[in-house]
Amino acid sequence: MEKRAPRLQFTEEEQTDPVLKKFVHREQKAAVKADRAQAKVPKKTALKRQRAVDPATGKVTTRLKFEEVDKKKPPKFTHAVRDAPGNAVLMQFHREIRQSEDENVGVEAAHKSEESAETGGRLAHSAHRSHKLKPYRESAKAEKRLDRANLGYLQKKAARDNPLLSGNPLAHWRQKRAVKKQYAAAKRAGHFTGSAGKAAQNTSKAAKTAAREGKRAAAFVGRHRNGFLITAGIFLVLVLLLNILSSSSVLLEGALSGVTASTYPSTDDAMLGAEAAYAQKEADLQDEIDHYETQHPGYDEYHYDLDKIGHDPYVLISILTAWHGGEWTLDEVRDMLSALFSKEYQLTQTVETETRTRTETDTVTDPDGTTHTETRQVPYTYTICNVKLHNEDLSHLPISIMNEDQVGVYSMYMSTLGNRPDLFPSSAYPNASTVKKPTEYDIPPEAMADARFVAMMTEAKKYIGYPYVWGGSSPKTSFDCSGYVSWVINHSGWNVGRLGAQGLCDICTPASHADVRPGDLVFFEHTYDTDGVSHVGIYVGNGMMLAAGDPIGYSNLNNSYWQIHFYTFGRLPNP
Repeated sequence: MEKRAPRLQFTEEEQTDPVLKKFVHREQKAAVKADRAQAKVPKKTALKRQRAVDPATGKVTTRLKFEEVDKKKPPKFTHAVRDAPGNAVLMQFHREIRQSEDENVGVEAAHKSEESAETGGRLAHSAHRSHKLKPYRESAKAEKRLDRANLGYLQKKAARDNPLLSGNPLAHWRQKRAVKKQYAAAKRAGHFTGSAGKAAQNTSKAAKTAAREGKRAAAFVGRHRNGFLITAGIFLVLVLLLNILSSSSVLLEGALSGVTASTYPSTDDAMLGAEAAYAQKEADLQDEIDHYETQHPGYDEYHYDLDKIGHDPYVLISILTAWHGGEWTLDEVRDMLSALFSKEYQLTQTVETETRTRTETDTVTDPDGTTHTETRQVPYTYTICNVKLHNEDLSHLPISIMNEDQVGVYSMYMSTLGNRPDLFPSSAYPNASTVKKPTEYDIPPEAMADARFVAMMTEAKKYIGYPYVWGGSSPKTSFDCSGYVSWVINHSGWNVGRLGAQGLCDICTPASHADVRPGDLVFFEHTYDTDGVSHVGIYVGNGMMLAAGDPIGYSNLNNSYWQIHFYTFGRLPNP
């Protein structure tokens, strides 16, 4: 771990010196902040032996005691990627690029690759904003600020002690560089004794050497001015080129890092094997239903209420990868496959009984030997076997079986399909996801005259393109429809908490088609098997809404699907 920045002590003369006074105050202020930040770094406990002597008997006893010690390093995560989506600036940047994509096919192709990489990068990058690391980051920042304050003081003092260098920019630059180098060496070696005066003395030799070298360099430049100007020009061009190359390499490294973080790490054999094993369980379930009456005989009647059997293979692989925090083998996930299957599918039967009557005919012989038939109604028990199959939907499970970090990783993989759209082509796997581009829409300028609506859109647009995650309610996990709307309004003036679609509808005042305006909410029913309101979006004008579909994007309310399921518009209460 890098050594802490030294805490300098100043003499009264140094603190009152008009030249140094400001720099002394800056250093002292930075030192106080660094000490406070260091104090907030979590402690860990260590088990130590403690000996005690009884004064009366002289008996020695030993006991174990937990003592707090400073943590030297931040806690390690169990896997490299821990968080979910974020980076509104890049989203806006991509929207601007899309406006010109039609003019350049090459730009479009490169941009799509970049977007895919950055989607994963944004999700992975959110791991670094985890609150668990905040004290360590704040402490490191405070130490860096103190280093800068220390250097500022030492360099200013060196400049005061060598006033002849102030008129020579080159010599002054060399002096600052020498002081910085000497400071870094002294810090690594631990040669600072606490006195600012002594610390400055440790750098004075370097400053004086820089002064002598600066004078010689200035004389040399004066004698060879033309050559120096040419050399300086060439140097500046090289610096510019190197800077461009360096920036490009950083961007490339970031893109590659994003791609790596959002790519499935397991082998194709493992992933295809897991999908085949899960599909086989579904095939066995379907076979049981097809032969249910043979396997469960003895009932007079069978009634069936069956959800569809099927799953998205990308959801399965994303769950397994997020759960295991990285690469896994087929043998390692077999128990997990069984657990997921039992949570997704519940096959139950209930038996109803009814008392019914049936007509029975008896042959009766009269006393004279003749026979005739008689009919009668006989009660009996009639049994009805009700067979129900509930499919919870595999995509609904992450929010209930994973922690927030794992859901964030799951969301990341679903946003990129693990960068493996070839793994489960929709032709071979009908339920497989496909990467979907969000629908874009330009909100009418007149709608942006409303400050509240502007605040809503400022927040809402940040998450366009994020994947739909059942139960998701924050950028860290991504969103479902009500989680998205709740987040947006809670971050643009309201404070309603996390509400479902029906809850959001309940706090709104109904609005008619003629009265609806941008910023109102729009509600739908029966978009899936549930009672009441089941979907919600934000109305943005001209028959369009912004909502968490798959992915988050704009939708046209005149679409036949939304027309069929439309319930009402609603106006939010005043914040």
